[in-house]
Amino acid sequence: MSKRIVVGINGSAGSEASLTWALQRAARQKLSIVAVHAVDDRWMSPDFQYHELIREAGMELLQKAQASANAQAPGVEVEIQLRHGSAGSALREASKEAWMVVVGAHDRHWLDGGPMTDRALQIVSASDSPVAVIPPAVGAGNKGVVVGVDGSEESLQAVSLAAAEADREGDELTVVLAFRSPARWVENAMPSSGLAETILEEDRIVLAESVAGLTDKYPDLVVNQRLETDTEPAKALVDIAGEARLLVIGSRGRGGFSRLVLGSTAHAVLLNVPCPTIVTRVHKIKHEA
Repeated sequence: MSKRIVVGINGSAGSEASLTWALQRAARQKLSIVAVHAVDDRWMSPDFQYHELIREAGMELLQKAQASANAQAPGVEVEIQLRHGSAGSALREASKEAWMVVVGAHDRHWLDGGPMTDRALQIVSASDSPVAVIPPAVGAGNKGVVVGVDGSEESLQAVSLAAAEADREGDELTVVLAFRSPARWVENAMPSSGLAETILEEDRIVLAESVAGLTDKYPDLVVNQRLETDTEPAKALVDIAGEARLLVIGSRGRGGFSRLVLGSTAHAVLLNVPCPTIVTRVHKIKHEA
């Protein structure tokens, strides 16, 4: 896989934060950057009088990003690319040869392009490589790496990436498994079932298995395990990662439908990004129908 990071550029605060985050990573790991801006001209006629002006504005945006990048990290090679079509399709194509795609989390809300039309969701769903989603404001003093697990193969990929990230930067790794306990009326309707206790014991095993072997591979890595027994997974991850340097999640979990590319937990987390968040796409997983 090519050693370069693709960064989506659109002029927003999230876009600027994503470029800064990507530059820091590229400098540490000796990677190059490709800054991509998509001109969505699918609805335009080639004869539309503002067509060339829109292209020029897009190129000007990229040139400003390149100048900013050169000032922030002079040693990092930064290429700029103006592409056509939707942001999702442009970055998907670019992701095929990327080590990682980095985009900004949306900093607006609802009808002006926020959660209901968040482009980060589209890009994460379409990308062939891991995607990092960066909030507009990143806490400079944040520490630690948080990763969500649920026993799925995707979550094991997320743990692998998160452990490498934590070890590289000397951070502690917090591995989180969260679920909401069965409603009392469900438990009460099943006399002596011990449903809640059974689920709890099974998830303790899943959590332990998710971290098995990490200390052998990373002897200096401090691994914390957290089992949240009465919280929705997305809320638990967002709350716990509020002061973390990085959150890592899998694109899908064990409860996902085979036809869905992005799971409900990943979707909910990306609508409330608490810190820089990587959605893994380490290798493709085949699911049973």
